[in-house]
Amino acid sequence: MAKDPVCGMDVDPKEAAGRTVYKGKTYYFCSSSCKDSFDGDPEAVLTPAKEPSTPAKKGPERTAGLKKIDLPITGMSCASCAAKIEKGLAGLSGIVKASVNFATEKVSITYDPSEVHLTDFIKTIKELGYNAGVETVTLPIQGMSCASCVEKIEKALNGLDGVVSASVNFATEKATVNYIPIAVGTEEMVKAVRGIGYDVVEVRKEEDILEREERAKKEAFRRLKTKVIAGAVLTVPIFLLTYPDLFGLSAIFGFSRRTYFILMFVLASPVQFWCGRQFYSGAWAAARHRTTDMNTLIAVGTSAAYLYSLAATFFPGFFEARGFEAEVYFDTAAAIIVLILLGRLLEARAKGQTSEAIKKLIGMQAKTARVIRDGREVDIPVEDVQVGDTVIVRPGEKIPVDGVVVEGYSSVDESMISGESMPVEKKAGDEVIGATINRTGSFRFRATRVGKETALAQIIKMVEEAQTTKPPIARMADLIASYFVPAVIGIAIITFIVWYLFGPEPSFTYGLLNFVAVLIIACPCALGLATPTSIMVGTGKGAENGILIRGGESLETAHKLTAIILDKTGTLTKGEPSLTDVVRPHGEDFKEDEILFYAASAEKGSEHPLGEAIINGAKERGIDAATPEGFNAIPGHGIEAVVSGRKVLLGNIKLMQDKGVDTRGLEEEAERLSDEGKTPMYLAVDGVAAGLIAVADTLKEYSREAVKALHNLGLEVAILTGDNRRTAEAIAKAVGIDRVLAEVLPEDKANEVKKLQAEGKVVAMVGDGINDAPALAQADVGIAIGTGADVAMEASDITLISGDLRGIVTAIALSRATIRNIKQNLFWAFFYNSSLIPIAAGVLYPFFEILLNPIFAAAAMGLSSVSVVTNALRLRWFKPPVT
Repeated sequence: MAKDPVCGMDVDPKEAAGRTVYKGKTYYFCSSSCKDSFDGDPEAVLTPAKEPSTPAKKGPERTAGLKKIDLPITGMSCASCAAKIEKGLAGLSGIVKASVNFATEKVSITYDPSEVHLTDFIKTIKELGYNAGVETVTLPIQGMSCASCVEKIEKALNGLDGVVSASVNFATEKATVNYIPIAVGTEEMVKAVRGIGYDVVEVRKEEDILEREERAKKEAFRRLKTKVIAGAVLTVPIFLLTYPDLFGLSAIFGFSRRTYFILMFVLASPVQFWCGRQFYSGAWAAARHRTTDMNTLIAVGTSAAYLYSLAATFFPGFFEARGFEAEVYFDTAAAIIVLILLGRLLEARAKGQTSEAIKKLIGMQAKTARVIRDGREVDIPVEDVQVGDTVIVRPGEKIPVDGVVVEGYSSVDESMISGESMPVEKKAGDEVIGATINRTGSFRFRATRVGKETALAQIIKMVEEAQTTKPPIARMADLIASYFVPAVIGIAIITFIVWYLFGPEPSFTYGLLNFVAVLIIACPCALGLATPTSIMVGTGKGAENGILIRGGESLETAHKLTAIILDKTGTLTKGEPSLTDVVRPHGEDFKEDEILFYAASAEKGSEHPLGEAIINGAKERGIDAATPEGFNAIPGHGIEAVVSGRKVLLGNIKLMQDKGVDTRGLEEEAERLSDEGKTPMYLAVDGVAAGLIAVADTLKEYSREAVKALHNLGLEVAILTGDNRRTAEAIAKAVGIDRVLAEVLPEDKANEVKKLQAEGKVVAMVGDGINDAPALAQADVGIAIGTGADVAMEASDITLISGDLRGIVTAIALSRATIRNIKQNLFWAFFYNSSLIPIAAGVLYPFFEILLNPIFAAAAMGLSSVSVVTNALRLRWFKPPVT
């Protein structure tokens, strides 16, 4: 046995991954990474592997304020990987000690949380080429009332050791948490959320989380509706009792003024403390954690009006002794609560409509499947289908899971997944996607993806994740919302003091009413809903059109694009050659069908893609190729065969010259075809030039239309290909592309993207998501063209389920429409609060003697949130610019 000079592991020379000779001595390596790390000095490279921990820092040992975390690592192949990770982590500021255990695949890190965060560790480990064991969980949250709740929950979750990041979406009422499972569990997260006064919808194993969440929302909506109706029934008589003379009650009952007050107190108390209970419980939960939120504003505002009225009812002498008549505002307190609850009811209903896209996707799933079990056909729940099961599908039925056809033929409607309206023909060997509809024949298929692995399940997951992410534009709104409520309370207190000291008599009453109006009219809800509601509707609309958007950041960046690069093969073109031209020489007797017959028959013995294109072209024209009697492939030149007793040559000009065939009548045509980006092949029969066959990777349908639409959006369009410049320019000319990036090697594609970015352009790269991965990652927005069941797995910012290039136009147009909608919402939210809070404070009174009644303030606040959600819902009517 030998010793690896890098990691020190024992290596069998016969099984070594590599070896090298240094100063006359042979060294063996356990892995290629160790071999690459060897610098010729065994002692120098062995040292870090033998000392797996970063050296302690000089000076006294630090313990105060430090934290320790164990991170699981994947992707290590040997001890040199451990040393590499330790070195990378040790370079971060705030790291006291980092020790990697290769055997357990974990890194133990002691760090100062004030200088460095978990996200820095994860990023560094990924940049070194490894992965940290981070998982993601989504927690449905109950009890949020405004945008400031978002900040509180995020702060509580991010404060847990082991949580990498937490993002809360107010519109979807969900928290998305990236965490390290060995350091923290969902139980701690739930406890943290409940500890600050909110609740988490927990799901039993046999339950569907979406169904459980939907039931919880429906129950909350029902309770809210009951309170609105009950509150309205009690508030109407309060108004009648507030103005007895106006409604003729004084003439009927003849009650004293105080009796009316007591009756109003009896009616208003249930509204205040039963209908408004959620405001008090929310405000108390916030107060316990020394924060404030929307509930605080409503609870303080309505309590001020209620308690003032209570004092006026039972202690009128206190007011009369100071020279003014006691008045009650039970109607104000009750109306505010009812109107705010009504606003929340309308808001909840509108928010429910924003998630329609997800509901539609979930509704597509088949409930049962017909499978072969023990030689019999049985109907089972779709959840019970297993990989490898043979599934039977009849006309008109939904395909239950993803699979591959093994028997039968049919046409399948895939519009609900891909957005393509035309049915797709399916035969043995073709993939089928779960939730699509079988239109005509019956067939059997073998299940390949079931449960959460199906294309539809992946699409639903992607859309849900996109709806919980926040674009950069939302960060400003979140930041303002976190300071909003305390600022409003401060403004309300100042308003009361100013009115009490400088206002007209009764100054206390004026001060109180304006204090309440400021608290009630402020609407952080509108700020909180402005972004997520638009993101929800926009990403959902994208899914309806076969466009999967990774998140809010991708959506925001897409609207800034100024240039777009289209990979040629598989993006602009179909990615497979097809027959385009059959050319007869002048003065010869060969007809087009004869030329194609001989060419297809000769290629029948070939497995070359160009040969397949010729054979398929002949079939499409109804020509049956014969079986060649002899066949010989001539590498780099073409083929020769005997067809129907005649000697056939098919290949390039070099083959014709070598065989002495005169091609003078065809060379100009061959040049023309080459200029068009096609591949011309000469055909000779019995030594005479019979014609030309041209094959090309043809453009996809609608490519020209898509490029024109991209130009209409103001984008510069470039083509990127490894093909020669002449072919690339021919295709660019055919579709109207501005810039040609030709003869680019796969590893250089990302550099071409960088060059455009260096010109100050915001660049999108469109490719198949696999061969173009580096370029997709380098681009500001990576757009993957996908087809079939693998599409949801593409690593891109935006994925087009179908191969239709018009989807790119739709994605960019949708991005622009969504960001425009978000800006409208934010403008309204800021304009509403910045203009109406001063009016509620009474700034118009000195000039026009106008004051805002707190009841109207409550109505305006409720309508503000509803207007933001309603505006977001307009995106449901978004129409693709090209169809």
